[in-house]
Amino acid sequence: MPRPPLDGLIDDIYYLEGTAPYARLTLPPMPGAWLIVNLGAPFQIRAGTETEMAEYADGCLVTTPTHAVEFGYPLRTRSVGVHFKPWGPAPFVPMPAAELRDRPVTVEQVWGRTAVAELRDRLATADGPHEMLTLLEEELLRRLRETAGLGLVRHASSVIAAAGGAVAIGDLSVAAGVSSTHLTQRFKELVGVTPKRLARSYRFAATVFSIDPAEAIDWGELAGGAGYFDQAHFGHEFRAFTGLTPTRYVEVRRRFLREHPGHVLDGWPLPAD
Repeated sequence: MPRPPLDGLIDDIYYLEGTAPYARLTLPPMPGAWLIVNLGAPFQIRAGTETEMAEYADGCLVTTPTHAVEFGYPLRTRSVGVHFKPWGPAPFVPMPAAELRDRPVTVEQVWGRTAVAELRDRLATADGPHEMLTLLEEELLRRLRETAGLGLVRHASSVIAAAGGAVAIGDLSVAAGVSSTHLTQRFKELVGVTPKRLARSYRFAATVFSIDPAEAIDWGELAGGAGYFDQAHFGHEFRAFTGLTPTRYVEVRRRFLREHPGHVLDGWPLPAD
């Protein structure tokens, strides 16, 4: 966990090494963004409406997505990364988040070839994971900059998150003392999606994480408790986020549990087949 002020922008900084449970994994669009500094063989990503996988050698930045992101891992993978809150990347990225929506970019495109090469060298030669995490945290602190509108977006996003997405967006702008147009524009610039879209993501995330694949599931009760109009609305939203029906999703989760009991990646991502 990063120390202040990074803790207001970042959920965690992590180190990942080993063999992925499947060659391809799909990450449904969740309310968050991430940065990966790759230290192993290149990995592949298919995002948004792309039909082909693109290769990333130095790593990538992915802002809050609206479509599922598919990863193709090498036999062995090794990386250091950051799980950002939805507004988290804004102080570290020189371009508007809307330009990056569903369009992953390399770390080199964000910070420059020389700087990224030096960072990767320092990480690769660090004395263990703890030192690597500290090095990345220090790099982020060094790059932290003032960002116009961040306080507004952070507060509104926090209200959305606390309500699990069940919040009237119009009330947010009234409470903040700004127009809905201004709030939406700031969200697009700093998060990459509108407040309404972010609320959808938070509601879906809260709902899907409440599912226990080991237990029997009452889908009607689950949908009603999450505030969906009806079970059909919930099923449509589920397919939009995962590409799967709720029933098929649970089948995939149960398969993962059988084939990889206790695996660190249980839950997200999902096997891409």
